[in-house]
Amino acid sequence: MSNDSTMRIAGQLREWIAGAAPGARLPSTRSLVAEYQASPVTVQKVLRTLAAQGLIESRPGVGTFVRAVRTARPADYGWQTAALGSPRAPLRPVSTAMRSAPNDVIAFHSGYPDRELLPERLVRAALTRAARGDAALSRPPAAGLPELQSWFAHELRASTPAGVTPPATSDVIVLPGSQSGLSSVFRALVGNGQPLLVESPTYWGAILAAAQAGVRVVPVPSGPEGPDPEELARAFDETGARLFYAQPNYANPTGAQWSADVGGQVLDVVRRHGAFLVEDDWAHDFGITTDAAPVAVHDDSGHVVYLRSLTKSVSPGIRVAAMIARGPARDRILAARGAESMYVSGVLQAAALDVVTQPGWQTHLRGLRHQLQARRDLLVSSLREYAPLAHVEHVPSGGLNLWARLPDGTGVDQLVRDCEAEGVIIAAGDEWFPAEPAGPYIRLNYAGPNPGAFQEGARILGRVLERR
Repeated sequence: MSNDSTMRIAGQLREWIAGAAPGARLPSTRSLVAEYQASPVTVQKVLRTLAAQGLIESRPGVGTFVRAVRTARPADYGWQTAALGSPRAPLRPVSTAMRSAPNDVIAFHSGYPDRELLPERLVRAALTRAARGDAALSRPPAAGLPELQSWFAHELRASTPAGVTPPATSDVIVLPGSQSGLSSVFRALVGNGQPLLVESPTYWGAILAAAQAGVRVVPVPSGPEGPDPEELARAFDETGARLFYAQPNYANPTGAQWSADVGGQVLDVVRRHGAFLVEDDWAHDFGITTDAAPVAVHDDSGHVVYLRSLTKSVSPGIRVAAMIARGPARDRILAARGAESMYVSGVLQAAALDVVTQPGWQTHLRGLRHQLQARRDLLVSSLREYAPLAHVEHVPSGGLNLWARLPDGTGVDQLVRDCEAEGVIIAAGDEWFPAEPAGPYIRLNYAGPNPGAFQEGARILGRVLERR
């Protein structure tokens, strides 16, 4: 307060408040003006100051009152320890890939493409039409809208070679995103305490889903060409596992794509062991120099459970994916889905179908291919020039990420903190390993915002690496 009058009035009112009962009503502003011979502006200023200090509170239309002192009591949730017991699996923190970042940083960490890589016009128009249609007011079938089921089945059918029976529309289960599909399939087809084979490294969300489903994760080493079929066969023999989770096309985080030969050998191993392959085709729409080639098109005996997502390529706001499974496995997965969410929003399904059936969708995908290639090549060249210690062994032919190996002995967690302190967010590679990391790695997303800052981000990363 700026003058003697306001200080005098405030001091006297504090003394009055100190002797008053909580909730006591202060004299009206008019009475205070008369009592202290001050202007209404001065009195209002004093009252605002006392309110800001927590001494009084104003109730519009009622008056001003002495604020009741409330002592903050720390919450006691100790009883929940006994009620919940020990968690079945260690609680993992939310992945770095899911972090929101302010606009003033260089973000290499995200797991999603930047907004400018999305078909925004198609999405907005599709949502408007869906909101006006019957889907806005009706319950869709548990397995999904038949038209959307048909679209997913047709996409896989178009690549199915002669001599292999293509999937039927009834084989498709529409999901609220592929993550929930992983949870369902692990519970339905693996079961609590049973072994699940996964590539190492692999998608962090699959590791999380497996942990929450209570299954026992068994890593199978996988490189730029995919897993070694002999190592996979050995893992099946040693563990008795009946399911292998993999990403044959543009794997997250490595960007690896299986050759047709590797895919055929893996499928042979799976068949020989009477097992399932869960094929996560999350990046189907993100080919750059190659196209996605699903392993599922070569199987008509129900060994491959095929997972296809539209969330990243259409919009994160339209969480729609599908699982194609045949035989009793499909029934078990659908039952698990029903226990979790019953059905997927009809509005989101209708909007997703609208987007992917518009002529502009294929035009968008052709443009997206060139945009991803330009971003990928810019980040690769920037790392080679400014951060050569972050070695990119494999330049992916599609997907959204680069997988960089760091010098042995690099403290990855500290590196992440040091980079963030200088305005660059990167993702430590540890969370993509189902067991101990095979070395110090980081994952860098080249589909994130502001590619014009890629060189500066690489320069900062290189400087921090050299300093360490």
